[in-house]
Amino acid sequence: MKGTLYVVGVGPGDPELMTLKAMRILERCPVWLAPAAKKDGESTALGIAEGVVNRGDKEIITHHFPMKKIRMGETPDPEVKKAWSAAAAQIVAHLQAGRDVAFPTLGDPAIYSTGFYVCETLFALAPDLPVEIIPGVSAIGASAAAAGQPLCLGDDRLVVIPATFENGRLRETLEQFDSVVLMKVHRVMDRLVPLLQEMNLLDKAVLIERSSQSGQRIRRDLTTALHEQPHYFSTIIVRKS
Repeated sequence: MKGTLYVVGVGPGDPELMTLKAMRILERCPVWLAPAAKKDGESTALGIAEGVVNRGDKEIITHHFPMKKIRMGETPDPEVKKAWSAAAAQIVAHLQAGRDVAFPTLGDPAIYSTGFYVCETLFALAPDLPVEIIPGVSAIGASAAAAGQPLCLGDDRLVVIPATFENGRLRETLEQFDSVVLMKVHRVMDRLVPLLQEMNLLDKAVLIERSSQSGQRIRRDLTTALHEQPHYFSTIIVRKS
């Protein structure tokens, strides 16, 4: 009997925000393959999971996935594709041996998650292997909760985009939508802050760093972030209402 791959959303950082189902799946799976952003580095998702689930005698595989831009419709960097293929090959070996594998991923797997790229690669190798996606609390929702504000109400229109878009597209998006969630902001504050100021939206924006994690920080004056690079786990919410 073949095993099942479970892509498990472990939430944004606080282990107590993991769902009961995520905990149950992690407890049951004998193998965890956890993503790490740096070679020989620690996995943030694994650290969250271990906050509430005893790893016991499980086989823990920490796999490095290079942090490089991926643009839909374009061929990914060879190093990135190689990492996906290596992870998928390890997972296939365990599944075909009848062992279930958990892939813990930050936040919710449906939002900018490496887990889905691995799934696509796995399906190319073995399309008949079973996969289940376990949703989790998103960093977007956790950021809004930390800031004490809604993402959208009534007939508000909400959009979530990477802040790495060039300014022309960002301006168009900010003009068209009532609530805008900007992710991946930590390296582009020098572009974002002047744009928001020019559009008279600076007082409508809030920067949330490390939502629900140790060191969480809320900044409503984004100009203070111009002189220091925010943490990688940073999100800006712009709500016009």
